[in-house]
Amino acid sequence: MTPLISICIPAYKNAAYLDILLRSVEAQSFRDYEVVVSDDSPDTEVEFLCKRYASKFALQYQKNTIPKGSPANWNAGIKMAKGKWIKIMHDDDWFSSEHSLDIFAKAAQDNPGANFIFSGYTNYENGKIKKTNIPGSFVKRKLEEPLNLIAVNYIGHPSTTLVKNNHTAWYDEHTKWVVDIEFYVRCLQTTSFYMISESLINIGINNEQITKAAFRNSSIEIPENLYLLQKMGVGILKKITVYDHYWRVFRNLGIRSMEELQQYQGENNIPGKLKKMLNMQFKIPLPLLRVGAFSKIFMAISYYRN
Repeated sequence: MTPLISICIPAYKNAAYLDILLRSVEAQSFRDYEVVVSDDSPDTEVEFLCKRYASKFALQYQKNTIPKGSPANWNAGIKMAKGKWIKIMHDDDWFSSEHSLDIFAKAAQDNPGANFIFSGYTNYENGKIKKTNIPGSFVKRKLEEPLNLIAVNYIGHPSTTLVKNNHTAWYDEHTKWVVDIEFYVRCLQTTSFYMISESLINIGINNEQITKAAFRNSSIEIPENLYLLQKMGVGILKKITVYDHYWRVFRNLGIRSMEELQQYQGENNIPGKLKKMLNMQFKIPLPLLRVGAFSKIFMAISYYRN
């Protein structure tokens, strides 16, 4: 029998975190689901943990003999999924209440025109609440133009989403840093969304997360942002929020010459519009460029000239 929801968990070593997630899954009042675990771990801790839970609910487990890495491991779980909807859950996140999955399921059933659903979330760091994000009407308006997500991720982590299962690999395996943004934009450009204005997911923040490793890392951020621009087309720079995003990326990384940029571009092209933007940045002293008000003025001048 086809379950309504497949909870897809890409696992990597964090058996203690995964145990919290699986306990929250077991506690769900909604029961028409399966769990799919794709395991990149070098040891057997995750496998033994999954065996413990396999008697409690439907659970598929796959050990990747050669680690796939993110996001290929995400896609591996999705490919195994039988459900009508995909609920990806990272192994350090968990459901905030026993009714979370029921609320997601009801949203899916009550909104047949929406193939992309997401909820609010709460960030936890070292066991303490750091921030609760509750999406409202402002976020809904922003998402009517999906390219706004390139400037600000209004949706949050993939664990906040519930997406119709189209039986194809979803996440672009050329990316890690912009992987969620690229996927969200691609989805929202082709389908309708529904927003749950309630925090249904707890997000665990730990030092092994890719976002922490990649933040302000030129060798990751630059090639991925160039790849995103190449994939989506240079025309996205016509939107000022996207233009401002690229302005801030290179400003924040402190890139000061085209030669320095070329060290990180990899196989990606640097389009003419981006070169014009950067040539203006290179003429402005970095301390002045990093003053918010001045930076916005310079960015606006560059945008209208470009």
